[in-house]
Amino acid sequence: MEKRDLYDENKILTGETIFKGEPIPQGKYYITVVAFVRNSKGEFLLEQLPKAKNNFWSFPGGHPKSGESSLDGIVIELDEELGIKVTGEKLKLFETIKTEDDFVDLYYTTLDMNIADVVIQKEEVESAKWASIEEIEKMIKEGIFLPPHIDFYKLYLDYMRNNK
Repeated sequence: MEKRDLYDENKILTGETIFKGEPIPQGKYYITVVAFVRNSKGEFLLEQLPKAKNNFWSFPGGHPKSGESSLDGIVIELDEELGIKVTGEKLKLFETIKTEDDFVDLYYTTLDMNIADVVIQKEEVESAKWASIEEIEKMIKEGIFLPPHIDFYKLYLDYMRNNK
């Protein structure tokens, strides 16, 4: 069973761990990682979650396992879920959001690849595709986009507007 490290309110490792699915102790946090992968056409790489997770569309991401850093976690998630090999140097952390029980680290990168080259981990991902901003906006309106990722997406767009 997968173990995750716990952090205090300042994102400092506590030395404690929990197993995936266990309740998070009060005042403790775990790390969530999300990647905004765009191609040179400006499209975003999206993954569709399995039926057990309502088939929502989302940006690639997950949770680092115990002993992994946030950056290690997103590199591993991209590889495990989608077969995308990217080095940590190619990923840029642009925001950390503190929620009730986690710190969400948001990364971005640019990558050109054929969607047919994506290798899906069926337990985690139903399908993957490149989507334009217009397509993502349509998915959001249709209610088929993972709700927390909508806010992350808006933060990414704001960041890119302000850091051209």
